[in-house]
Amino acid sequence: MRRYVEMKELHSQEVRKLAPENDPLKIGMGWTVEDLEKPQILVESTFGDSHPGSAHLDLFVERAVEGISKEGGKGARYFATDICDGIAQGHDGINYSLASRDMIANMIEIHGNATGFDAGVFIASCDKSVPAILMGIGRLNLPAVVVTGGVMEAGPDLLTLEQIGMYSAMYQRGEISEDKFLYYKHHACPSCGACSFMGTASTMQIMAEALGLMIPGTALMPATCDELKTAAYQAGELAVKLARSGLTARDIVTKDSFENAIMVHAAISGSTNSLLHIPAIAHEFGIEIDADTFDRMHRNAHYLLDIRPAGKWPAQFFYYAGGVPRIMEEIKSMLHLDARTINGRTVGENLEKLKKDGFYEKCESYLEPWGLKATDVIRTFEKPIGTNGTVAILRGNLAPDGAVVKHSAVPKEMFHAVLQARPFDSEEEAIEAVLTHKIRPGDAVIIRYEGPVGSGMPEMFYTTEAIASDESLAKSIALITDGRFSGASKGPAIGHVSPEAAAGGPIAFLETDDLILLDIEERKLEIIGVKGQKLAEEEIEKILEERKRAWIPKEEKYKSGVLKIYSEHAVSPMKGGYME
Repeated sequence: MRRYVEMKELHSQEVRKLAPENDPLKIGMGWTVEDLEKPQILVESTFGDSHPGSAHLDLFVERAVEGISKEGGKGARYFATDICDGIAQGHDGINYSLASRDMIANMIEIHGNATGFDAGVFIASCDKSVPAILMGIGRLNLPAVVVTGGVMEAGPDLLTLEQIGMYSAMYQRGEISEDKFLYYKHHACPSCGACSFMGTASTMQIMAEALGLMIPGTALMPATCDELKTAAYQAGELAVKLARSGLTARDIVTKDSFENAIMVHAAISGSTNSLLHIPAIAHEFGIEIDADTFDRMHRNAHYLLDIRPAGKWPAQFFYYAGGVPRIMEEIKSMLHLDARTINGRTVGENLEKLKKDGFYEKCESYLEPWGLKATDVIRTFEKPIGTNGTVAILRGNLAPDGAVVKHSAVPKEMFHAVLQARPFDSEEEAIEAVLTHKIRPGDAVIIRYEGPVGSGMPEMFYTTEAIASDESLAKSIALITDGRFSGASKGPAIGHVSPEAAAGGPIAFLETDDLILLDIEERKLEIIGVKGQKLAEEEIEKILEERKRAWIPKEEKYKSGVLKIYSEHAVSPMKGGYME
């Protein structure tokens, strides 16, 4: 670890002078007089009995506190428990998911600024919690170290949770028995940790390391491994060193850091939800990143990772193959190797040190029982899975401000298609139509009024799974929505359509049998016809203007509470869906 220069006076000690109640209140919690004079370190986690990604985080909290104590600091434990998108699926609970990200970030800001800390260790695992702590770190601008809670192990026959939606649809169609379906449900989550596929949780753990805020090589470790506890301990030690140096998160994380993260995102076929989270995180760091940044950087980027849902293996194999360092090593010609990281080294220096320390050999030893090599999981730069990134931003008269598609999960048959619109004003209506075979090949299932303003921007997970599990539809229709998708979603799914329906976007004016052009290579999403007949561009424009004049906005869905606040203040998904 590099030596850090001592700063003049710790912030916590300045606060003590201003607030005479500070000392006695902390002594009332069991602090000693000596503790009061030490560097004060916020240990913020999303620990709670909310889901497997958070239920075990107290273990890492305690190890971080021990590391802080060893280095001469005093750790203070704070908690802001996150919710689970999986448990929230299928009911209105999922509408709270994206808003929860911003609320957790709010609590981290409150915890940090109301008390006065010198540094922080931030511990989280999952979809909204990792983005939330990164947003909070940007706001606080403390010296900060991130610890992620790792990934759960796969179940029997490498069963993973993202397969449950598919099996549910198969069960509802009578294709598998109830007993078989129950077996899958009861064995899909055999341990704590983030879900074992390259969904949003796994993606964001990787993004945190790629940004330079984690100890190198610690993202997406198996949640049950001892190395993760050691990493938490080391994070505590490092936080104290950073506190004494005064080196803050904004000193480390720059635009180059975000560009590195986006290149890693392309290499791993990361979740489309990252196009909400990375811009929102960048915003808190005072850096402008938007969806178009992803589109630009993904072009000609090499996609290397053979991990579910787009690939073959469960997510625990990512670490076994060398994790973020291996990805960075393969794509280093496309990275800013001089970007700083929390341990005082640059990205390039970290990569060299890990090679010298035998990091890759240690990781690969975990693959041996499976008869696999690292290149079976993480391809080389020279032999990639793809060479044009994994996400694209589509535009046209249906999505003037943009829409997002993970084209690495789209069948080649759907890269260019003309489809007939089947619009629905809720996911419940859409999924019923899919499951009862009312949707036919050549249709475009439209789900609208599901954006940030409309309903908080929930996931359309069950609908994508129902489509992907139906062989007659998976390669012949598209799902288009102003909502978003699970990181586990696969197939021809286009989300984040902007402007959204509730804001008067063109998706609100679609009618049954309108013709929609989907052209991924040309980045187009356009209405090109009405009632099954193609029309000239000028005619389409006139029809859309007439429909807009006749359009009656829907009544606000939420009259009070956090979703009312979120819907009133959220920016476009193309900018990150954060509140302003």
